[in-house]
Amino acid sequence: MTRLVGLDALIVALGAAIFGAISLGVGARRQRADLLRAGYAALYTTAGLVAVATLAMVYALVSHDFSVGYVAQVGSRATPLFFTVISLWGALEGSILFWALVLLLYAAAVIHQNRDRVGAMVPYAGMTLLIVSTFFLVLLVGPANPFTPVFPIPPDGPGPNPLLQNHILMAVHPPLLYLGYVGMTVPFSFAVGAMLSGEVGRDDWIRLTRRWTLMAWMFLTAAIVAGMWWSYEVLGWGGYWAWDPVENASFIPWLTATAFLHSVMVQERRGMLRVWNLNLIVGTFVLTILGTFLTRSGVLSSVHAFSQGPIGYYFLGFIAVVLVASLTMVAGASDSLKSTGQLDSAVSRESVFLLNNLFLTAFSVTVLVGTLYPLVAEAMRGVKVSVGEPFFNRMTLPMCVALLFLMGVGPALPWRRASEAVVRRQLIPPAIGAVVAAVLALVAGTRGLYAYLAFAFAGFAAVANVREFVSGAAARRAAHGEGWLVALGRLTAGNRRRYGGYLAHLGVILVTLGVTASSAFKVEHEATLRKGASTQRAGLTFTLDDIWGREEPQRQVIGATVSISRGAARLGELEPRMNFYPTSQQPVPTPAVRSRVTGDIYMSLMAFQPDGSQATIRVILEPLVPWIWFGGFVICFGAIVAALPARKRAVAPAAEGLRRDEGRPPVGHVVGGAAG
Repeated sequence: MTRLVGLDALIVALGAAIFGAISLGVGARRQRADLLRAGYAALYTTAGLVAVATLAMVYALVSHDFSVGYVAQVGSRATPLFFTVISLWGALEGSILFWALVLLLYAAAVIHQNRDRVGAMVPYAGMTLLIVSTFFLVLLVGPANPFTPVFPIPPDGPGPNPLLQNHILMAVHPPLLYLGYVGMTVPFSFAVGAMLSGEVGRDDWIRLTRRWTLMAWMFLTAAIVAGMWWSYEVLGWGGYWAWDPVENASFIPWLTATAFLHSVMVQERRGMLRVWNLNLIVGTFVLTILGTFLTRSGVLSSVHAFSQGPIGYYFLGFIAVVLVASLTMVAGASDSLKSTGQLDSAVSRESVFLLNNLFLTAFSVTVLVGTLYPLVAEAMRGVKVSVGEPFFNRMTLPMCVALLFLMGVGPALPWRRASEAVVRRQLIPPAIGAVVAAVLALVAGTRGLYAYLAFAFAGFAAVANVREFVSGAAARRAAHGEGWLVALGRLTAGNRRRYGGYLAHLGVILVTLGVTASSAFKVEHEATLRKGASTQRAGLTFTLDDIWGREEPQRQVIGATVSISRGAARLGELEPRMNFYPTSQQPVPTPAVRSRVTGDIYMSLMAFQPDGSQATIRVILEPLVPWIWFGGFVICFGAIVAALPARKRAVAPAAEGLRRDEGRPPVGHVVGGAAG
């Protein structure tokens, strides 16, 4: 019964999506209000039906209905309820179902919000959202059907992939990734709607979707950071980013979306980069579909990838159709996309944004080429080629430090042009910050040019961005006599988009410091110890106190208890483990981590004697790793602040003459006014 409910809901949803797309397209073209109403109703109906199918699948998982194909594939009576529920996105068919649900919920929300807008752009955007939904629904009733019948019905199933039931972050990372990936469909659909309706020259599609784009970017950022954290906490290798192809597949659209969020400000402020921005958002959407193809087609070998074959051809065909249709529409709308402004000076904020886009685009192309080259080489020459960490580090590190430098220059420069005196006055404090950071890095023993530059430019960018808050709050205090906290709060509330961006910059700086320090100053040590024996490293003593084991419903666990001390002071203990799952030939490690502001003590259990007499442990000391996770939180918080509606506030008289557009120091603009 559950299987029939879910499958029938998907089949009817497919019909409703096709009907809705046709109704909205014809209704927009012929200005038929009745067809538009029918199309919107079909969109909401499609969303409701896919929600019913998703709930049916969750019920089938929880009730262990092994007559349903997907449940027989990932379900198990021994799996805890929590991991049973989140196994909804643990394999191909369930992840496609969840993807379709998120997409249609986005579609219903954004269309409902803009349903009363005059013009054809919103109907065409709804049509586009339904066309994309139709593609995923075709997969769900065809090659990725999660409700296929199973006979004879097995008494039990294998359970989810052990890697996916070994940490709570698997309840967080995939949904965040889908919210980010799928969210990029919203600006794409409105860009298509603007082109089809002839409104692309009015920039309304950007204003209507700015917050949706920001939130999708925020979710994608959170997903990438959560994925790094999952890799760090589960795989036991002591790292968090390996340039894995599927990691890259999420990172590439993040880079292009970041470029879009920066360059779109140039379009809104100066009427420039219209064609470029349109291509960026189309490219970002295509890259999200490409990332889905890489993850779910089985063409890549990765701890993240699902191994399925035929579905890849559907994705390749869809990508080809989207590219051809989008590029045709962009070419047809080119006459409406001419820039109304021009670059007045090389020393201006516009120039920084252009350079920012240049490096972000080069970064994304480099990662894309490095990710796809092995696939192309194998397809064309029949040889397996590996492109690993050395290539990516060598090619991307120069761009990383350049982007970090621009992150400090951008806030310091005005729009249009800046005089030599303004440039000198604005850049001297960040330069001092760079010198101080460089000296500290030298004293700390930093080795390697790029690590040294990363520390220096992080100091440069941090001072430049923090100064924006300090100078703005000082201006408010002078104008209104407010306290520092009140002034900072009202400053940010008065121009959320600008200061949310600065907060995101500070989060990126924290992530940069964490990555650079943990890479430059990492200390590793491995030792085989008998019970009661100790080993020392970096002033710390590690003593093996016990080796123990226990049975859990879905696995066997072997662990070690290791105490840590510095001199006579006991700092605590760690318990790294190995988890043995019936469906896995290899144990799944669970490293133990002791985190402090200054860094982590990371410990893995590498081997043990069956009689419990001795064990091999690996200890890694990694400075500032917690700054990566906190920095990710700051980035997301900044995006949320930037997405909130700005409060209109009067500009203080004392600040009136200090606007950045006049080429003078950017102090008074921070009291309120338009977004930057």
